Amino acid sequence: MQEVLGRSVLDGELGFPLMVVHQEALGHNIATMAAFARDHGLELAPHAKTHLSGEIAAAQLAAGAWGLTVATTRQARLVRGFGVDRVMVANQVVDRAGLEWAAAELAAHPGFEFLSFADSAAGVDILAGHAGPRPFRVLVELGHEGGRAGCRTVAELVELAGYVQRTPGVELAGVAGYEGALKTAEEVRKYLDLLQEAVAYLRVRNPILSVGGSQWFDVIGRELVATQARILLRSGAYVTHDDGYYRERTPFNRIDGELRPALEVFAQVLSTPEPGLAIIGLGKRDAPYDEGLPIPRRPGVTVLKMQDQHTVVRGDLRVGELVAFGVSHPCTAFDKWRRLPVVDRDYRVVDTINTHFGDF
Repeated sequence: MQEVLGRSVLDGELGFPLMVVHQEALGHNIATMAAFARDHGLELAPHAKTHLSGEIAAAQLAAGAWGLTVATTRQARLVRGFGVDRVMVANQVVDRAGLEWAAAELAAHPGFEFLSFADSAAGVDILAGHAGPRPFRVLVELGHEGGRAGCRTVAELVELAGYVQRTPGVELAGVAGYEGALKTAEEVRKYLDLLQEAVAYLRVRNPILSVGGSQWFDVIGRELVATQARILLRSGAYVTHDDGYYRERTPFNRIDGELRPALEVFAQVLSTPEPGLAIIGLGKRDAPYDEGLPIPRRPGVTVLKMQDQHTVVRGDLRVGELVAFGVSHPCTAFDKWRRLPVVDRDYRVVDTINTHFGDF
């Protein structure tokens, strides 16, 4: 994109549809969450599954992030390639190839840190069976009823923690949990109480307590302030925020501060087959739709439905007209683009963000 630096994305040189990243909003969001973590005694390990971008990862680390969180060992290998020295896989890891890579990386690089979750003896055995000279550091995971992974009671977690400590090849590092699926602040507080209880039972020096999500970090900041553990917060969606799902759910609706939507998609009107009905050249391959449809930034325009390559809207539009949309749920926005222009306030290209979804 060197040849388009300084040019306006609105002139059509890059074609449409086109998703752009607003430089000012991106920088603001990274700085805002870094400050929130510092002010509340937390360490930020941003979830890189949102973007899988070396450029964004570098900005988060430069702002003080502890390291990066990922969901798979493939993602761990990618962010390690970005130069990240601390990686947490917020998941159970059972794949042979990924564990062999991690064991080799730990053996070759004494400064490299690799954490993963476990919620069963079977999972611990798999980790131990692929360990190298340095043991795999494990966070035992506490879940909740109706949640995804994780031990369902503190007693089960404590029993598993003991098993980890008796098993060669693994090392107990602390406790992990995920509160993002809970619906109310009261539910989150009760769950955080259980996590703190679990930490108190561990016989570990300087334990880690990792929690993560972009909906309840204000409650985390209040409730875990006195916890005798290092708190690693795994929030990820904050980095670009959005105009839909997280605009409604961000903790900054309840506390001082703000996040700004940093993603915007432009597409043209292809057809107006009926009065007040328009077909936009924007589809499911171009913008997220799993947690809400794109949000038109023009008054009087409403999205009716989204198809593979088209979006049907209600509104008074003309064929060829350019329409801007915000997105809902950034975690399924970046994976649709391998390269994204970064723009200034005047929509001129100032940089490029590359993503690595699907790389191996």
